Amino acid sequence: MAKIKKSEMFIWEGKDASGKRVKGEISGQSEALVRAILRRQKINPTKVKKKPKPLFGAGKAKIVPKDICIWSRQLATMMSSGVPLVQSFEITGRGHDNKGMQDLILAIKADVEAGNNLAEALKKHPLHFNSLYCNLIEAGEHAGILEAILHKLATYLEKTEALKSKIKSALFYPAAVIVAAIIVVTILMIFVIPQFSELFGSFGADLPGLTQFLIDASDFFVANWYILFGILGGTVFGLLEFKKRSIAAQHFLDRVSLKIPVIGDLLEKSAIARFARTLETMFAAGTPLVEAMTSVAGACGNIVFYDATMKMKDEISTGTQLQASMRETGLFPNMVVQMVAIGEESGAIDTMLGKVADWYEQEVDDAVEALTSLLEPMIMAFLGVVIGGIVVGMYLPIFKMGAVV
Repeated sequence: MAKIKKSEMFIWEGKDASGKRVKGEISGQSEALVRAILRRQKINPTKVKKKPKPLFGAGKAKIVPKDICIWSRQLATMMSSGVPLVQSFEITGRGHDNKGMQDLILAIKADVEAGNNLAEALKKHPLHFNSLYCNLIEAGEHAGILEAILHKLATYLEKTEALKSKIKSALFYPAAVIVAAIIVVTILMIFVIPQFSELFGSFGADLPGLTQFLIDASDFFVANWYILFGILGGTVFGLLEFKKRSIAAQHFLDRVSLKIPVIGDLLEKSAIARFARTLETMFAAGTPLVEAMTSVAGACGNIVFYDATMKMKDEISTGTQLQASMRETGLFPNMVVQMVAIGEESGAIDTMLGKVADWYEQEVDDAVEALTSLLEPMIMAFLGVVIGGIVVGMYLPIFKMGAVV
């Protein structure tokens, strides 16, 4: 079987039917094929060449979940407008700035043109399309409601990304301030305090306790700074790798994170919101409950909720109601369990799950605002005590000298 040549980007210039000069970019497998495509569009190409690669790097940026989210919404909108699926791939792929995303879309387009359905084409890229995404697309194709499923998926991804963004923004500010504090204290310990130490050495008198402590700490820091930073960096790297490779470590860190004051409550509400939003989307797509639970477990973002959801799946498969299995886990608030119970009794469980998701997403919004307003004065007070304490400690002997004089 002949190998299909990979599509590349070409820059072209030419004249349209009215003789007006036009130019643009187009993807194609060869210059001759690009010229043929342009002639079919009633454009007489005068110049066609491969698009040059950037001087620094290949220009192939990493594909992030936000890219998949935007592409899903674009695809859903074009299908609603009656644009054929393959043509939608061509439009979204050709117009994307990210070369990696462009290659991904065109690879999916090639698979669909070869006769595969969309779900099969997406399953070849598990790094970017998880089982939830592929299963929903497959259900939509089988039921003939792909357009509606794409809209639901796009909405789900937009809400999920918004939730992640809020959590990151809440945790980024204190982390950035702590890093800045470490840098400032390091500069003071290595460069500033030793200068004061030399100055005070000529006094020939006993130094105040705080000043002497800071000078001793500075001497230790200057002598062992590489060891201290090595231990700090090694600890952070080790924890991240340990969590990545050890199930026991994931359990421990995720359980501990849920018990951290303020932040733990935020992470718990976020996990419940993801659980409800994912299950609502799967229900609306017509996915059976037992099959949906595996995708829901992975979407929770916390291994404690993952294990609980998988346990619920086993109980549901033996005939237990969803609300009963949720109550047995002890992770879900009574309000959530009641809403699910009402949904099961009324036959509108997807609607109730949507309301639960909306409620907890709003709760996360409020918690992020409260966390930001709470942490800001605490961080300022911490910085004031640490850096202010160092400054006061260094000037105490000078004040003492002034009092003697």
